[in-house]
Formats: sequence, structure tokens, C-alpha cells
Amino acid sequence: MNLLRSKSAEPLWKEEFSVHTSDERYVSRRQFSKFLVLTSAAMFVGNLWILVKSWLTRKPVYPEALIANLSDVPVAGVKLFNYPTPDDHCILVRLAADRVVAYSQKCTHLSCAVYYSAERKQLLCPCHNGSFSAEDGSVIAGPPPRPLPKIEIETRGDQLIARGVETNARG
Repeated sequence: MNLLRSKSAEPLWKEEFSVHTSDERYVSRRQFSKFLVLTSAAMFVGNLWILVKSWLTRKPVYPEALIANLSDVPVAGVKLFNYPTPDDHCILVRLAADRVVAYSQKCTHLSCAVYYSAERKQLLCPCHNGSFSAEDGSVIAGPPPRPLPKIEIETRGDQLIARGVETNARG
């Protein structure tokens, strides 16, 4: 099959191909408006889906667990424990005689284990020199993007009871 009719005529495929290169550079107002409307509708439906999904998901219920006795942890001392599951490692720090705090032991950067430095009163991540405040778990220095998740602690007499996990969206 000969694609050329004659030497002066254009190839047959160009004649049958309906898009002209000079016209394809331009977008009509109708095409642009259609694109904007459809893109906006898609974004609206996506946001609606996220809203409905957040309404339908339930807040996790955490079990209560005995961590330690207050008298067993000295001031500036540390107690390691697992909460809410055996795979979740946590650290409890007794900052003062009447003040204890607990956090997830996983750094929010790359999940390295943090440890408590009593001299600096900080939780330190040895992997990339990240540091967190022992008072509230906020990021002091380094690459961690978020504060440490805080373990809610309740004191019942001498017992320290874990009641939940509070994740902060800051950062």
C-alpha cells in the first residue's frame, strides 16, 4: 500500500489524522472551564470522603495497665514498660517527687529508641541527635518532625496506671 499519492501531495495518514499541530497549542475557554469544574468536583468529593471517614472511625479505646509503684521509681529515675501492646515500648520518667511523665520510646523521626538524660532533663535520640523535652515531649533539636506521643498516667495511691495514648498533631 502506498502511503503517498504523489510527490506533491501530503501523506495519507496526515489527511486522516484530524488534529492539526497549529490548533493543538490552544485551549478553548470551554475546555479550560470544563477542566476546572471537573477538578474542583473531584477535590470536593475527596474532601467529603475524608470527612465521612473521620466521622465513622472510632477513637481507639486503650486498656488500663499497672506500670509500676511510685516508690519503686526514684526521682530522676526511669522505668521502661510496654503499652498499650507488648510491641509498644514506652519510657516513664519521674521528674520530681510528685511528677511523673511517660512517652512512647520511639523517636518520631526514624523510630530509634530514645533514652532519658537526667543532666539535660531531655529525652535523647542517639541516631540523629534528636532531643525532646522531658516536661512535655516537644521537639527541642534535631530532625524529629513531631513531639513524642504521651502516655496518660494516673496515680492511684502508690500505683502508676497507664490509661491512654495522646498523640499531638503539632510539628
